[in-house]
Amino acid sequence: MSELFVLLGIVLAATSGIPGLLMGRSCMTGQWVTTLLAVLGAGVGLAGVGIFWTGAASQPIVLPWPIPGAEFSVALDGLSAIFLLPIFLVSLLGSIYGLAYWKQTEHQENGRKLRLFYGTLTAGMAMLVIARNSILFLFGWEIMALSAFFLVTTEDDKQDVREAGWIYLVATHMATLCLFALFGLLRAANGSFALTPLAEGSLTSGTATAVFVLSLVAFGFKAGIMPLHVWLPGAHSMAPSHVSAILSGVILKMGIYGLARITSLMPSLPLEWGEIVLILGVISGVLGVAFAVGQHDLKRLLAYHSIENIGIIVMGLGLAMIGRSLGRPAWIVLGLGGSLLHVWNHALFKSLLFLSAGSVIHGTHTREIDHLGGLAKRMPWTALGFLVGAVAICGLPPLNGFVSEFLIYLGLFETLGIGKEPSFAGAAFAAPALALIGALAVACFVKVYGAVFLGTARSDHARHAHESPRAMLGPIAVLVACCLLIGLAPLLVTPIIGKGVSAWAAGLKDASPQLSNLAPFEWITFMGLVLIGALLATSALLWLRLHTSVVQKGSTWGCGYVAPTPRMQYTSSAFAQMLVGLFSWALRPHVHAPKGMPMFPQKTDFHSEVPDPVLDEVVMPVFRFGGSLFSWFRVFQQGSIQAYLFYIFIALIGLLLWR
Repeated sequence: MSELFVLLGIVLAATSGIPGLLMGRSCMTGQWVTTLLAVLGAGVGLAGVGIFWTGAASQPIVLPWPIPGAEFSVALDGLSAIFLLPIFLVSLLGSIYGLAYWKQTEHQENGRKLRLFYGTLTAGMAMLVIARNSILFLFGWEIMALSAFFLVTTEDDKQDVREAGWIYLVATHMATLCLFALFGLLRAANGSFALTPLAEGSLTSGTATAVFVLSLVAFGFKAGIMPLHVWLPGAHSMAPSHVSAILSGVILKMGIYGLARITSLMPSLPLEWGEIVLILGVISGVLGVAFAVGQHDLKRLLAYHSIENIGIIVMGLGLAMIGRSLGRPAWIVLGLGGSLLHVWNHALFKSLLFLSAGSVIHGTHTREIDHLGGLAKRMPWTALGFLVGAVAICGLPPLNGFVSEFLIYLGLFETLGIGKEPSFAGAAFAAPALALIGALAVACFVKVYGAVFLGTARSDHARHAHESPRAMLGPIAVLVACCLLIGLAPLLVTPIIGKGVSAWAAGLKDASPQLSNLAPFEWITFMGLVLIGALLATSALLWLRLHTSVVQKGSTWGCGYVAPTPRMQYTSSAFAQMLVGLFSWALRPHVHAPKGMPMFPQKTDFHSEVPDPVLDEVVMPVFRFGGSLFSWFRVFQQGSIQAYLFYIFIALIGLLLWR
């Protein structure tokens, strides 16, 4: 029954954009119909997931398919259900958000295209998550990849958008090529394209290593694991904000799902695999947040924070893989439990941050942090939503980000050994790295919130800002409530996370009781309520004091200047200068500053930026060199049919001689 509901939701999502294509560009009717179908499809899909969680037995659906080696085989398990929730929930909220953010009457040239591919993107992701056949998995994967390309390039009349789209397309199809090879190896070992657990001894050591490397590269590209993240900052920053929310909150998790699914099929996991995954998670987490600190573009900054949080998720998965290799159930439960819960949490608070950023862009028409300021006075509800998302992403109580990171902390500390149990202290190095990630995230969001929402307006964009309509604020409010719910009542989601862990580790029958026993969820709830009570009491006291005493208003302290201006506020560059300097060995910042200052200086400029060294200093130069190297091959393109027939003849002679 649950599979039927999910399939119906997929069909409704995939076809939701078609009515809009049949209606006029200049009216809102098509958008309303499309949104209604998209919301209905997401709701039906969520109902299917809910039916599965209530204890209904999974009933796999297997149908013949004319494609050789393929069959239409879908099923739900604890792992699939966890990833289906953010797919349908973020899609539902994004569709409603788009009613006001991307009105058809204001975007007649691309509004219908956006909504069409928004629906097919949701359908493709849901299909690959429930697929139990490699060919069907690739079918959903490619629908997702192409739909995301058309969504990233929604405003394809802009050069920067086209460049970001092509970089994404190259990266995603490199991942697809790796998947072809991966599933070919699994087919040779398993005898079919079915995604079923492999028998012990079915893979040689070399083949198993090849499967792991191909999985890591293919799904690492999609997840944005460093250094395979090259497509992510540009695509997330150039796409419409509700598209950015589903890119960051959901699409990246398809890479995590793929890596988790393939490792769950392996009969055994070498210890080195878990160590590599854990190290890559640490690198992605630390460098992702370090790059975020140096960004000036609000959405690009949030994109790098996605790399950071993917690193945290991968750290938990690596810890679980180490636990499975060494036969330590507690490490599996805490590592994978924290990882899967962070999949949810990141989907919630990162979607919240991107939708709040979209609200800022909608009200100010700029993404530049240094052009904003003072928006909390003009956009109070947006400021509140962004604040909640910022606290959650920093892993601070009483919000959801704290709970999942706390589970990973507990798992890492478990590797030090308790009592007579053996230890694996090498994994514990990730604990201080996780603490460093949290500290840098706090510094980054203090910068962002202070520069965007506090202080005074730095430009006309900020001075003329206005609050967003209810269709945009409603999804923000829902995400705020979800972040609070998981942060204050983590015991509610423990059984669901336990099912996901049990589905990944076949020998672990029921992880829910273990997860409840290993983590003090009751204390988390109690301390969260105490903290919220203290915040409310403090706020009430401040409110009473402001309304019962005389308040004197004056200008902000101007550092001794007679007439301070908004330009004298801290900029994002100034705030981040020290941290960027500490990580200059990796960030390689570009600073354009005046070299000499005369006694009576004239007007001058200062500019700093933190480019992506992997993309700008490695990938793009290699592609340019390859293009120039092979440009000589153009001499063979003469446009003559006789020449082409001659080339074919030479190739045939060569093949005959080779045989």
